[in-house]
Amino acid sequence: MLEEVERWLTSRSWSAADRPLSLLMAAKRGTTVSVVLPALNEEATVGDIVTVIRRELMTAVPLVDELVVIDSGSTDRTAEVAAAAGARVVHRDAILPRIPALPGKGEVLWRSLMVTRGDIVCFVDADLEDFSAAFVSGIVGPLLTNPEVAFVKAMYDRPLGDLPGQGGRVTELMARPLLNLHWPALAGFVQPLGGEYAARRSLIERLPFPVGYGVELGLLVDALHTVGLDAMAQVDVGSRKHRHQDGQALGRMAAAIYRTAQLRLSRGHLVRPALTQFERGEEGFVPRTYPVDTEERPPMREIVEYAARRAA
Repeated sequence: MLEEVERWLTSRSWSAADRPLSLLMAAKRGTTVSVVLPALNEEATVGDIVTVIRRELMTAVPLVDELVVIDSGSTDRTAEVAAAAGARVVHRDAILPRIPALPGKGEVLWRSLMVTRGDIVCFVDADLEDFSAAFVSGIVGPLLTNPEVAFVKAMYDRPLGDLPGQGGRVTELMARPLLNLHWPALAGFVQPLGGEYAARRSLIERLPFPVGYGVELGLLVDALHTVGLDAMAQVDVGSRKHRHQDGQALGRMAAAIYRTAQLRLSRGHLVRPALTQFERGEEGFVPRTYPVDTEERPPMREIVEYAARRAA
């Protein structure tokens, strides 16, 4: 590990308990905080997450100013459940309608910048179980208390069923090796692909967004190049429980992450953006080929509607 990273781990890695809510409220002053939940068929969990945030971070203390669920085309009751729990729900396709929406989590996060106004934007996945408000207050905390920090990731244990610490398979098999080999300054991040992170709008509106699974790696690498390691941090928020995907879905995720890294390593020749996997059929193994996410959205501040809103 680089000496720079070892120093960073002692100065930019914290626990959520290091900053109690009373300290955050004293530091908040006029800073506004938006929380965004990207959601696709998450009716089983999104309501509980919204309820906890509203109860503990909007009613008990006014830390969060805006709570928005972006529905990316759910076919279940995600939107209804989220609205009933008190979130503002916006459908992905209603945002920037002149730009046809692409499938993918990164697309939803990118569009969320258009319908939120907080100085700090906090992203939280909508499939979390046993949700704790510390997932929000923990990662927002350094941004409120330290003006030098611009980007904060959550870190946590990721159990896989009854096995502690065995979640995050794509992180260990794809993202962590890529980061250690090509961006060793980022080797100290415990959960580089975690979906819970917060950033100053002044930074995140300047970054391109991969539209799919590569969004977390892309934002992490681009934040490093934009503001430097000392402006980045991580906060321990405990344990993260959520629905795990099957091995083939993880393979597609890994391919998208590799493609995102590849785009950042070279703007020259790139490998064919497709992934073939195999499924057993009645007559043996059948190949299935899937496209790999290759699209990226430009920095939001380059979008004319966003610029016009800021000027208004």
